[in-house]
Order: sequence, then C-alpha cells, then structure tokens
Amino acid sequence: MEKTVDPLLTTIVDYVYQDRIFTEDTLKAAYLCLMDAIGCYTQALFVPACRTYLGPIVPETEVPNGVRIPGIDTLLDPVKAAWDLGAGIRWLDYNDTWLVKEWGHPSDNLGGILAVADFVSQEAKRRAKPGLTLKQVLETMTKAYEIQGILAIDNAFNEVGIDHVILVKIATIAAISPWLGLTHHQAISALSHAWVDGQSLRTYRHAPNTNSRKSWAAGDATSRAVFLAMLAKKGLESCPQAMTTPRWGFEAVLFKGKSVTLHQPLSDFVIRHILFKVAFPAEFHAQTAIECAFELHPLVGNQWEKVDRIEIETQKPAIDIISKKGPLHNPADRDHCLQYMVAVGLLQGELSHHAYTEDFSKTPGIDALREKMIVKENPEFYKRYLDIQDRAIPNQVQVFFKDGTQSPVVRRDYPLGHPKRRVEALPFLQKKYEKGVKLHYQDDALETVLARFSYSNEPILFLDWWGDFVYREEIGIFG
Repeated sequence: MEKTVDPLLTTIVDYVYQDRIFTEDTLKAAYLCLMDAIGCYTQALFVPACRTYLGPIVPETEVPNGVRIPGIDTLLDPVKAAWDLGAGIRWLDYNDTWLVKEWGHPSDNLGGILAVADFVSQEAKRRAKPGLTLKQVLETMTKAYEIQGILAIDNAFNEVGIDHVILVKIATIAAISPWLGLTHHQAISALSHAWVDGQSLRTYRHAPNTNSRKSWAAGDATSRAVFLAMLAKKGLESCPQAMTTPRWGFEAVLFKGKSVTLHQPLSDFVIRHILFKVAFPAEFHAQTAIECAFELHPLVGNQWEKVDRIEIETQKPAIDIISKKGPLHNPADRDHCLQYMVAVGLLQGELSHHAYTEDFSKTPGIDALREKMIVKENPEFYKRYLDIQDRAIPNQVQVFFKDGTQSPVVRRDYPLGHPKRRVEALPFLQKKYEKGVKLHYQDDALETVLARFSYSNEPILFLDWWGDFVYREEIGIFG
C-alpha cells in the first residue's frame, strides 16, 4: 500500500516538476542574481582563507568528466564542486539576501545549481545531445529562490536555534532533481532525507562561537543537497512522513511541535523582490545603519575623540543577530557586529571586506566609538520589516558630542539593494561584478566576461555560457 506523503513535500516537488512560463522580467531578475553571485565568487577567490578550502579533498585528484568551476584547475565531482561554488559565493557575506521571519541568502543554492548544470550538460554533450540552456538555468534558479524564500516567511528556524541553511538543502534538492532525471517519487525521497538530517545549529554565527563556518555553511548545505539527490537517483528509500510523524518527525523533534507551512503559493515572488548587497559587504540588517554612518562621516571622521555617545535605533533581528559588545575575535565576528560596522562607516566613510581584518580592526577610534554606542529596538521598524509588501529594514543613527551639540537624526528605511531602489542600485551592481571579474580575468577573456553582465534573451547553451567563466590552468586559457 502506498504510504501517505507529507503534503509539503508533494507541494514543493509538484511546483518544480510542473512546466511554468516565467516572464521576461523574472528571467532578467534571475540573471542579475546570477551575475551578482559570480561577482561575489570571483572576489572571494582572492581571499586566502576561502581559497584554502577549494579544490579536491585529496590533492591532485582529478575526476574524469568532472565539473569545471572558475579559478580551480582541477575537475571536481558535483558534490565538491557545489561545496566550492557555494562557499565562494557566500564567503564575503556579499551575496543576495532574503529577510522575513527566517533570514537567508537564496543565491546559496547556486553552488548546487551551477555544479549540476555543468555536470549534466557535459554528459549530454558526450551523448551528442544539446544539454541545458541558460534560460533553463534561470528558470531553475527562480524555483529555488521561491522555495527557500516562501518557506522563510512564516517559519523562523532561528527561534529554535536551527540555521537557515536547512532551506538551502531543501530548495537545491528540489531544483536540481529534474535535471538529474529523478522521478517525482525519487525527488520526494531526497527531499524527505533533507528534513531528517540533524540540521546545522546557528551557534557559529553568534558569540562566542562566531567563525568562518558561516562562510562555508551554505556550500556545505548545497553540496549535501547534490549528494542526497544523487543517492535518490540510485534508489534511496523515502521517509514519507519525515516532517509530521509524532515524536520522531522534524516538527516534533526540532520545531517545538509547530507545522512548517508555506505563506503563499509558489510562483516567482522571491526573485523579483530579492535584496542585493550593493556597495559594501555587511550583514544585511546593518546596511541602512552603515548608510547613515556614511552620511555622518564628515561630522565624526576627524573628531571621533569629541563624541560623547551614539544612539542607534534598529529592528529586532539586528538586536538578536549583530548587536555585540566586548572583544571581536575574527573577521566573521566583525562583519556580524552592528557597532563595529557603524564605527568603521563613521570613521572612514566607506566599508570593504578589508575592514574586517585583524590589522584594520586596530584602527584608532573603532573600539572607542563602539563603547559609546547605545543600541535599542524600535518596534515600528520590526513591524514594517515583517510586512511582506513593505519589507523595510530601517535604521536610525544620531551622534552626540561632548560639547553638548549633536548631529541630525539620520534614518534610512530601505537599503540601496532593496527593490524600491533597484534602478539606483544597478550601476553599483555592475561595478561590483566588474570588480570581481577584473581580479580574475585578463585581456580577451576579461572583455568576454564583462560583456556577460548584460542579459540577452537569445537561446544560449549553458555549456557555452559557463565555458566563458571557467579557467583550466593546464591549457592556460579561459573557456
């Protein structure tokens, strides 16, 4: 007798396996997310701490017919390739963001999506078949973003200490299952095992355990998704009620008995409303606060010693995630500290990933200003933050000086990467992409990948498109 399957598993798999026609605007939004992720990845290639983890687990191991990824001169199996791409895209905390009751980064799914796209496209080529098109990749991205983002609206995994990368596993598995040739039943099997996994704790994102795992956790999750999907292809048995079984299911064991629900039907809402990190790498709840700090920089930068106190009003998630006092131990600690980032903004008028290094952290004034900061929650900010039609991420900063004077109150409701400021942000997004690829490519190859920033609705095979970004050291060329 056929076992009853948890409805959520069926709903997600049905959504992925149904043919859907997405509008040109949706495909353009997906393409912008893809190019932004590549810009993040290519910048991370030049961070030694990231580079250490990339490439085969066993040095010099080459996988026949393996996956090609930019900057790595070895062909990798799809699971490790997904890990590397996911870690690189996420490393600098610079990739796109989705903020509701659960927080996360839908482009984390691109590790698995790009790795499997190259894997199955190369296999198709060996069989003299055309393989995936770029449009198919954009459509699959859209579905992955939607699954992760809609699940995040009402389900706060953070409230029970579970990290948001659980949703990366779920979304990546669903998205890549059709490409790997999984049946509907096999896709449900893979998805069920993602819920059975013990799940990552958020503790590595918070003091005293903050460390670089937060930069590779997404790569780990998306690679786990590829692994489970490929096991399902081999006949992995399903756990059909992995979520709802009393006592032993996910909801009973890890979600305090609450049901995991979808806020609204799955479509293309998330990718059209994604948040980009545009001008600087920083945890997103601080983005508007940093913009406020930049505006106040002329008043503070050269006279920080005259500051008496700094008042910051923010939203509840910023209080929970990034409001910190005391010592900061590493870059991961610093780029998740509201006070540190605001202090750098006030002193420098700019912020880059270099600001999170040990040497930079000793800049005079940073710790002194941190100690003078009073951070408090504004309930109205959080109410607007949760409004799915508004999705504001407000911050407010005011500086008070020892002589009794004070700065204007500076407030930002929407960061530069918000959909309400998309036109304003586009030049910055292009500059961000160009910065990354200029670090990695040269001459004709650079011209080729620079031109790739612009969306085209021409039919393009993914294999050809991806080839422009791939570097193979032994042949000394790109492509």
